[in-house]
Amino acid sequence: MMPPCIHDDNMSTVPEHVKCLIIGSGPAGYSAAIYAARADLKPVMIEGPLPGGQLTQTTEVDNYPGYPNGRSGPEMMEDLKAQAKRFDTDIRSGWVTKVDLTGPVHKVWVDEKTEIHADSVIISTGASAKWLGLPNEIRLRDIGGGVTACAVCDGFFFRGQTVALVGAGDTAAEEATYLAKLCPKVYMLVRKDEFRASKAMVHRVENTPNIEVLFNTEVKDVLGEHAVEGIIAVNNRTGEERKLDVTGLFVAIGHKPATDLFKGWLDMDEAGYLKHKPDSTHTSIPGVFVAGDAADKVYRQAITSAGTGCMAALDAERYLAARGIH
Repeated sequence: MMPPCIHDDNMSTVPEHVKCLIIGSGPAGYSAAIYAARADLKPVMIEGPLPGGQLTQTTEVDNYPGYPNGRSGPEMMEDLKAQAKRFDTDIRSGWVTKVDLTGPVHKVWVDEKTEIHADSVIISTGASAKWLGLPNEIRLRDIGGGVTACAVCDGFFFRGQTVALVGAGDTAAEEATYLAKLCPKVYMLVRKDEFRASKAMVHRVENTPNIEVLFNTEVKDVLGEHAVEGIIAVNNRTGEERKLDVTGLFVAIGHKPATDLFKGWLDMDEAGYLKHKPDSTHTSIPGVFVAGDAADKVYRQAITSAGTGCMAALDAERYLAARGIH
């Protein structure tokens, strides 16, 4: 006869064992959950510090297939969450604070206390845009007032308007030329006296007549109560200030992937994006997969994140099946 179980808050409990653990939510995490749940992997999702991911900070999403009239970012994430829960995904609030990816069973700690063992792990922790940090920039960003970090996502809303873009790298140059197709005038603010972009991208900017590049220039303030009505630009060499009459501000100074947790465990590039094997979502450790913006510094779209979420779940299912775990 087994002795009675004595409950003691100071005693460690037996860690929970799951077949598939998804770290992070958003389009990648929810899509992975939908596919994993339908494959009977009984996935457990830890939502992370921003449940629903970056799209919960986006007012309107018009380019995700299946929403002909558009959908707000938070509403879309609730739709995806409801679909994942429909197939019995176990979605939990919390933040993964520690991992141990040695051995065939991977160990994860949630909120520094709850230990979970997983046969497979799908990482969908995403990435966040870097911002200038100006109070009015952040305020207008948060109310959907014309400050954004994605020209491909939001450029459509600024057709026929004059806009400004901040940045000097390849992404900034690409976004500036994209906006120039929609807008009669694009101011490109470069903090130093030269681009960081490749020569080919610089030539594209220079050969686009409606892009005006302002070197040694930074944004001092963003004007407007409910929407962008202009910006104050300052020359960081002369101190000269200038008002630019724009209705949109695009910030293209980079993204930071939320992958610090996996440093020392998984292979990543110099910026922190997780590396994966070609034509798959397999990371450098067997049984650990990555989906979405944590590995994508090129596309960074909700639809591409969702696609890699599907891929990660399929890869996890095949990996577990090969190990005889059903």
